[in-house]
Amino acid sequence: MISQKLQDAYNQQINRELFSEYLYLSMAAYFNSAGLKGFENFFLVQVQEERAHAMKMYEFVNERGGRVYLKAIEAPKTDFKSALDVFEMAHDHEKLVTSLINALMDLAIKENDHAARIHLNWFVEEQVEEESSMETIVNKLKLINGEGHGLLMLDNELAQRVFTPPPAK
Repeated sequence: MISQKLQDAYNQQINRELFSEYLYLSMAAYFNSAGLKGFENFFLVQVQEERAHAMKMYEFVNERGGRVYLKAIEAPKTDFKSALDVFEMAHDHEKLVTSLINALMDLAIKENDHAARIHLNWFVEEQVEEESSMETIVNKLKLINGEGHGLLMLDNELAQRVFTPPPAK
C-alpha cells in the first residue's frame, strides 16, 4: 500500500508529466508553423515520452492501492523567439523535472518505500538522458547560430527520431 504522502506526491508528478507533454506539444506546434518538420517530429516524440512517463506513474499508484487524482494542467507558453529559445527552455524544463523526480525519490526514501524507490530509479536514469539530449541540441544550435544550412541539416537529423516506449515492468 502506498502512503498518503507518496500518493499525493505521485499525483503531483503525474500532473507535471502531463504538463510536460502539453508544453512539448506547444513547441511542436511552433516548429510546424515555422516549416521545420524535423524539429516538430523531435517534440512530437517527446510528447509521447512524457505521456508514457505519466502513465507509468499512473499505473504504479493504482497497483499500490492508491488513487490517481487528475488536476487542471497549466497552459504552456506558445510564443518562442527561435529554435535555440525553444531548446534552452526545454533544457531548463528537464532540469526542473529532474529536481522534482529527485524530491519524489527523497520522499520515497524518507517513507522507507522500497517499491517506490525501485520504480523511481528508472525515472532518475531517464532524466540523465533527457537533460543530455536537450543540452546536445542546444550546443548544436549555438554552433550554427540557429540558422542557415546548419539549421536545415539539424532539422533533417531530428526528423529521424522515433518513439521507443519505456520497458514494461
